[in-house]
Amino acid sequence: MEILRVENLSKVYGKGETAVKALNDVSFTVNKGEFVAIIGPSGSGKSTLLHMLGGVDRPSSGKVYVENTDIYDLNETQLAIFRRRQIGLIYQFYNLIPILTVEENITLPLLLDQHKVDQKQLENIVNVLNLKDRLNHLPNQLSGGQQQRVSIGRALISNPSIMLADEPTGNLDSKNSGEIIDLLKLFNKKHNQTLIVITHDEQIALQADRVISIEDGMIAKDEVIRK
Repeated sequence: MEILRVENLSKVYGKGETAVKALNDVSFTVNKGEFVAIIGPSGSGKSTLLHMLGGVDRPSSGKVYVENTDIYDLNETQLAIFRRRQIGLIYQFYNLIPILTVEENITLPLLLDQHKVDQKQLENIVNVLNLKDRLNHLPNQLSGGQQQRVSIGRALISNPSIMLADEPTGNLDSKNSGEIIDLLKLFNKKHNQTLIVITHDEQIALQADRVISIEDGMIAKDEVIRK
């Protein structure tokens, strides 16, 4: 079942002679439960693409549909709410709130929506992420791997339609990198969580179901690795 549809997506920064085309007429679809890796050299447009998919930055032209909702047809308030509820974002540098505890960082999307925290769901996520003994810690009291686990928990707490990860292991050593990818694959396979990962790491890309290669803002290759 199709969960994401991208139609003729383009993004131009600047105007006239200084204009830079970061994305150029990109189109593809992603099915529910699919694990897609997006790869490409630095400056190829892959992070720009991820920001468009996540509703973080508006395209110059084109459409992004998440579960048949045209996300850029929404106003800024509607888009912020949609992003918080339907898109789980994981960044390379974690983006945790330094004055909030682990538990508060994980549950922040629900608190912003004034939704009651499902304690059983929180407990399940915390147990899988091995953060049970860290709930009252602040981010600066955690290792890099633990901070990235918190960001995964925050991305998952709202049961999003799609999880988007931008170089999620780029700031970690090889041991923690492996553990983070294993966790993302666990949620992808066990809970049918749709996962799109931006990475420069070929070993990570080869663990995906499908690899999309971006070059000069365009799709150079779209290859199914496994079904």
